[in-house]
Amino acid sequence: MDWNLIFAPHLPLLEGVVRGTVTYLALLALLRVVGRRETGGLGLTDVLVVVLVADAASAGLYGETTSLADGMVVVVTILFWSVVVDAVAYRFPKLATLLKATPKTLIENGKLNRAVMRRELMTTEEVSSQLRLHGIDDIAMVERACIEPNGMISVIRRDQRDTSAVESPEPL
Repeated sequence: MDWNLIFAPHLPLLEGVVRGTVTYLALLALLRVVGRRETGGLGLTDVLVVVLVADAASAGLYGETTSLADGMVVVVTILFWSVVVDAVAYRFPKLATLLKATPKTLIENGKLNRAVMRRELMTTEEVSSQLRLHGIDDIAMVERACIEPNGMISVIRRDQRDTSAVESPEPL
């Protein structure tokens, strides 16, 4: 077995860094444009990192033309950019709106936001299904519902208690 062939990098170090950087940033931009409704419980960048790291590491795992070192350079670069993007978004909130997804209001005061529905490719039936999962069968019961950055839908119900009609018990 040729250990040098397995562990020694075959690509120049800078090429691996450039490949990882361009791949991560390009896919991050594309995924921000596409939307996030179907990502489930993971955030967009979480999914991106998992997919890219798996793909970058696979070249070394399957013994393709690159060595393990080449794959690790790309993996480290992708993880580096993931941390940098998170740190920049945390430190500079104005940039966070470009780098990170924000909640989108789907329902406001019992009214559907059709523009958000079109953007997320959601039908009225899909919205109703999500409301039923929250125990709501009438959209009028919703004060606000948002599509969160992780693709989940959060719902805030209207307060249906009429506090003026409730009498408090007399103290003993």
